[in-house]
Amino acid sequence: MNRKHSHQLEQVLTRIHEACRQSGRDPESVRLLAVSKTHPASAVSDLHELGQRAFGESYVDEAVAKIAELGTLDIEWHFIGPIQSNKTRAIAEHFDWVQGVDRAKVVRRLADQRPGDRSPLNVLIQVNIDDEPQKAGCRPDEIAALADMVAGYDTLRLRGLMAIPAPREDLEAQRVVFARLRALFEKLRESHPDADTLSAGMSADLEAAIAEGSTMVRIGTALFGARGAP
Repeated sequence: MNRKHSHQLEQVLTRIHEACRQSGRDPESVRLLAVSKTHPASAVSDLHELGQRAFGESYVDEAVAKIAELGTLDIEWHFIGPIQSNKTRAIAEHFDWVQGVDRAKVVRRLADQRPGDRSPLNVLIQVNIDDEPQKAGCRPDEIAALADMVAGYDTLRLRGLMAIPAPREDLEAQRVVFARLRALFEKLRESHPDADTLSAGMSADLEAAIAEGSTMVRIGTALFGARGAP
């Protein structure tokens, strides 16, 4: 067992619990997604031994190799990177969740390529909340149509929204953008009440995200340290 990983996991869980306490939320209402991209399977195994079950990957080939190596462990795998059309089959076949869906073509391909003997693929729609041209994600006014499309497939299950806001140093500035995301999530739930997941917040801004209703924080650096080469 890697003592460093044990200490880092404890620190992250303490941050989550404290953020929930300050926001009057139940810590059980926020899930931790350990972002293991570019880190070895042994690091995933270490955190799994400590009780962590959900892991996020962004590079398909690296992830598929890890999934195969750790196939005997009860791990929930999330794909969290930009989705290339030529990688949808591997994502549909190997992952439990996909968090970067932002266009109709990807929805159709994931739905068609999800194996029939697997449970529906859990889908989060990625929103480009700050309208950054270099970043993946749909526009806020595109959420409703994409959500209806996802919900129309038996092989997919609409779970909610995710976003990666532009970095902000100030807590209140971080909260402003997460509040906008929460409003979009609440609007989505008016037509899709089963949507239950708002994936928002990373190592630098998880407190602001939790204060504004995030139900899943995606943590890499604070758990694993600086990322290695993919």
